[in-house]
Amino acid sequence: MTPGFSREQLRRLCTTLSEPALIRLITEIDDNGPIPPRSAGRIFPDLAPHQIRHATERAHTIGLIHTRVGGGLGLTESGVLLAEVYDVTARWARRHAYPAPTGDFTGRVRHTFALLSEPRVHAALTAEPFQRRTGAGTPLPEVVEPGLAGPWRLLMQWPRANPQAAGFAAGELAA
Repeated sequence: MTPGFSREQLRRLCTTLSEPALIRLITEIDDNGPIPPRSAGRIFPDLAPHQIRHATERAHTIGLIHTRVGGGLGLTESGVLLAEVYDVTARWARRHAYPAPTGDFTGRVRHTFALLSEPRVHAALTAEPFQRRTGAGTPLPEVVEPGLAGPWRLLMQWPRANPQAAGFAAGELAA
């Protein structure tokens, strides 16, 4: 955990990063390249214009996307790193059938981020190595499924590489 990064800040960050429209925006750009100007409505026909606008504004505020001159919306380095966090998280969830044997990418990321922000899971994943190996004094065996440390580690590294997001989690930026 980053110094001074509390459970509440983790919860706030996970809640923000697991907004469905934001997940879809970041992964769409990661998978298919920049979104041309005024094309978001066509690319996301199931989202209302205000949802797309909110996700785009949030992504700009956190430093995930930038507007490319003549090229639409592209990912910043932090956006590319977050797309990787999303991918690793969704792969873990699919491999462990979490939260259910079937589900979509966005749902798997959202549920896993919610799991990662739970206090008992946070405690288990931040326990001393001896406690993690033995389960002594931690709820690790019944709370944390195998391999969850991978998505956790990436999620914890991401705010260090993206200070604006850490500021958002600390409540320094408007919600």
